[in-house]
Amino acid sequence: MGTSVQVTPLCGVYNEDPLSYLVSIDGFNLLIDCGWNDHFDTSILHPLSRVATTVDAVLLSHPDTLHLGALPYAMKRLGLSAPVYATEPVFRLGLLTMYDHYLSRKQISEFDLFTLDDIDSAFQNITRLTYSQNYHMTGKGEGIVIAPHVAGHLLGGTVWKITKDGEDVIYAVDFNHRKERHLNGTVLESFVRPAVLITDAYNSLNNQPSRRQRDQEFLDAVMKTLRADGKVLLPVDTAGRILELILILEQYWAQHHLTYPIFFLTYVSSSTIDYAKSFLEWMSDSIAKSFEHTRDNAFLLKHVALLINKSELDNVPDGPKIVLASMASLEAGFSHDIFVEWAADTKNLVLFTERGQFATLARMLQSDPPPKAVKVTMSKRVPLVGEELIAYEEEQNRMKKEEAMKATLIKEEESKATIKAELPVGDAMVIDAGTTHTSSDAAVMHGDVYRDIVIDGFVPPSSSAAPMFPFYDKSSEWDDFGEIINPDDYVIKDEDMDQAFMPVGGDIDAKFDEGSASLMLDTTPSKVVSSELTVQVKSSLIYMDFEGRSDGRSIKSILAHVAPLKLVLVHGSAEATEHLKQHCVKHVCPHVFAPQIEETIDVTSDLCAYKVQLSEKLMSNVLFKKLGDYEIAWVDAEVGKTESDMLSLLPLSNPAPAHKSVLVGDIKMADFKQFLASKGVQVEFAGGALRCGEYVTLRKVGDASQKGGAAAIQQIVIEGPLSEEYYKIREYLYSQFYSL
Repeated sequence: MGTSVQVTPLCGVYNEDPLSYLVSIDGFNLLIDCGWNDHFDTSILHPLSRVATTVDAVLLSHPDTLHLGALPYAMKRLGLSAPVYATEPVFRLGLLTMYDHYLSRKQISEFDLFTLDDIDSAFQNITRLTYSQNYHMTGKGEGIVIAPHVAGHLLGGTVWKITKDGEDVIYAVDFNHRKERHLNGTVLESFVRPAVLITDAYNSLNNQPSRRQRDQEFLDAVMKTLRADGKVLLPVDTAGRILELILILEQYWAQHHLTYPIFFLTYVSSSTIDYAKSFLEWMSDSIAKSFEHTRDNAFLLKHVALLINKSELDNVPDGPKIVLASMASLEAGFSHDIFVEWAADTKNLVLFTERGQFATLARMLQSDPPPKAVKVTMSKRVPLVGEELIAYEEEQNRMKKEEAMKATLIKEEESKATIKAELPVGDAMVIDAGTTHTSSDAAVMHGDVYRDIVIDGFVPPSSSAAPMFPFYDKSSEWDDFGEIINPDDYVIKDEDMDQAFMPVGGDIDAKFDEGSASLMLDTTPSKVVSSELTVQVKSSLIYMDFEGRSDGRSIKSILAHVAPLKLVLVHGSAEATEHLKQHCVKHVCPHVFAPQIEETIDVTSDLCAYKVQLSEKLMSNVLFKKLGDYEIAWVDAEVGKTESDMLSLLPLSNPAPAHKSVLVGDIKMADFKQFLASKGVQVEFAGGALRCGEYVTLRKVGDASQKGGAAAIQQIVIEGPLSEEYYKIREYLYSQFYSL
């Protein structure tokens, strides 16, 4: 049998809940994504809690809460302790996303599911990988290779390729084939016939307009509101799709010399843009090339102001403006408060650029028709005063005293235990700490007169060990070359380097907004005050799809091209999942699975894989030919066994049978056209074929993939009369391949 593969969804199947899946490869448990929703509902993490301690490694695909939001909580409360792997942008921007969510929640509730220290602790141990980097697992995962590839949805977003024994397991959710302003499209189509493909059905029922049409409709709606003296609110994520929206507005404002103010308001806005400036190599080719040639950084913003506090926005003169504020769900954050203030004005516009999470205010407002009034809870944190402050301080003092007493008792117990364990019995310099002497005792003692006189009137504390400070002889070892040292003492570890660049206050990024940092360090006693109110929704509400995901038609086309042997569908409504499942059974591959929560499915390959050893006798007679970075050869052998009972390929005992020549390689007709032209042959494309000279025609027949997922063989057909020209063209064609 092939490599054993089992998939168990922990969250996010047959619905739009966060994503979290357990993939077991030959007993090695990979947790792929560890998402949470904006409600931070602990009930959806129950399946994860049952397997968290068995996880051997965690792979993160995107820097938003749906893919990594539960990581700090799982490591603090659920016993998750496995190493974590992600790209650099997912690590950095994911950290900022969690900071922003924590600070937003802390301002409106007594949020205690995790702290900033828990976030730092969870993210500090992430191993960062670059695109296409092969990382070899060790220990229990020996033989497994993981590699991140471009997903095209968010900056640093990842399609994970997991390989063992030549079989590939591809995890590709939330991918985007379209090239955008700041991101290249996904490379998912470059994978052909993997053993298992795990993908989502989230967008399988949706179709999208062209990017140009979508962008124009977006800008038209924004400009129409601004010219009518209205205000535009865009509820956005912290550090994901917001980058594409900022570039659209920045470029349009620069081209048309507009002066309407644009504000990007989150607790980590300036840090988000700072990181975006430094991640150009992770972005689209156009951005990277622009920076190479002109040193023009696309995220040196001239028309977008960065704010980290709503009071800064309140100080801006009233008038038409655009505010991009977190959170996209409107459940918390600055966008919630701004919506409450602006919703009652008919001139204003609330423009949603992504579908709201289930059961959130944003999802409610995106319904058709939208509600005319909504009930919201307004909460804010206020300082304690008067009796409440006095009671709080008394309670804090009481708790400090209790902690101090506990610490003292623990220290005394540890000291006594240390004394008994370390000090030799009968040492003349040791005073018996457990015996106290009085002056009358000193008069009758003869052998210890002088010692008692020394301590008369002074009783040493219980923790004292000797009447003088101990002296330890740290003699060094020397050899012919000098003092012997331990090289490990002089190695600068990566963690130490990270700590060296940490600012006072503990932010591991060294790029955190001062205003947000002051919020973290603010220890002023406070409480949360809440009130219910009904908001009359009179402003315009528009939803436009800027989620950066492939639509249904593109998903079906890509899956048919990839043609996996087995397909697992996750994350999407029940209707979308069943629709894509039925389509894939007919047009992609016969083995399509759509498991339920905690349902383990076995997607082990039906192919048989064996490890064989190439014997020295066989290899000594093999002639290799260079093919690019590789060397290839044709081998005729028979299977035998070594002394250790391992399968081995041995030379044939009888003469090798003749075989037809095999042409190895691939050719693009456009490249071959240029080659022929360089040889003086008149050549042109006509009717999908390549006409060479007067009589010879070349054409490719066969498709890259066939119905059912089987790969077809593409052939190049030479048509024309047998002539000197025919044989010359055929010889040129053969020269483009390697013959075995």
